Amino acid sequence: MKNRRSRRAATAVEFAVCAMAMVLIVVGFMEFGRLVWTFEVLQESAAEGARCMGLRATACASSGAFSAGNTTAFVVALAATRGVTIDASAVTLDNGATCGGASGFSRVSIDYRFATVAPSLATSLANGFAVPTSACFPNNT
Repeated sequence: MKNRRSRRAATAVEFAVCAMAMVLIVVGFMEFGRLVWTFEVLQESAAEGARCMGLRATACASSGAFSAGNTTAFVVALAATRGVTIDASAVTLDNGATCGGASGFSRVSIDYRFATVAPSLATSLANGFAVPTSACFPNNT
């Protein structure tokens, strides 16, 4: 009887150790997935913002002229509709950028700090880390 109890206790301890490792692995995969998804949302928002700015679309222009305020609001709103909240101060616009050695481009850059939802499990990521994105589109002249 005593031997049977000690086997049950050993099994419980082994399960606890294995379960903790599995939880850490699952949370790690989830956080990595969130990071990739966030990067994709930011990249798409920057690309669509650069396109809107380069084409002088009504969402990014005022009376057919480039508007930094409208473009920034467009990029921030676009990211928000896809689930990523960014500050307007994180968006940098350049209406006369040089991209890939060629001039005459509109560039949207977003500096975002990714924060994990499990900072106690990943203490090295507790303060987040930078996820910079940038996109260019030729200006419509």
